[in-house]
Amino acid sequence: MKLGIIGAGRLGSVLTRLAASAGYRVLVARSGDPAPIAARMQALGAEAVSVDTLVDESDAVILALPLGNYRMLPAEALRGKLVLDAMNYWWASDGIRDDLNDPRTSTSELVQAHLDGARVVKALSHMGYQDLEDEARPTGMPERKAIAIAGDHSDDIEQVARLVDDLGFDPVAAGPLSAGIMLEPGAEAFGADVAATQLRDMLDGFWTSQRGIIVARARANSG
Repeated sequence: MKLGIIGAGRLGSVLTRLAASAGYRVLVARSGDPAPIAARMQALGAEAVSVDTLVDESDAVILALPLGNYRMLPAEALRGKLVLDAMNYWWASDGIRDDLNDPRTSTSELVQAHLDGARVVKALSHMGYQDLEDEARPTGMPERKAIAIAGDHSDDIEQVARLVDDLGFDPVAAGPLSAGIMLEPGAEAFGADVAATQLRDMLDGFWTSQRGIIVARARANSG
């Protein structure tokens, strides 16, 4: 399987190493010329390419760039592709953006609206890049940590779950793409470095949490 990763920062680099170590052929792209990252990606077991080449050749694409740049993604080229949204709104990199912090919708739904026709799944987003780097474990090992997945199509969730398992984590289904809001900053699961049972408890308790109550009220008022 060819896995494309758009974003060559800390998160993108960690995911590149994990995927290459798991036997995936990995293509990595940045916003401009791939040449400046070519040597670093080669050392991680991947190939630096242009965004166009990555989209054309990859079976699935991970978005590991600042969320504020999502409208720069080539929507038409990504039509029909499985796209894993690993992005989060972070004011330090995205600036103050009310459109990215609206409790009435998840940020992955915004990405899906832009990438009309793509199959967007929220995954690999709630655990910090350093924890991803340090905590990957083979299947069945004790104290293995979990990664939540939110998506609207069962086949896509299953495919992403296999990828998460290959990368070294237990997959936990969070629900439809709208449930991705339970994995965003402000939710208990954001930053969670826990086993599957604990992560499931965090997701189940979201709607009674402070963030969950805010989200529920905002959505009720918008209706």
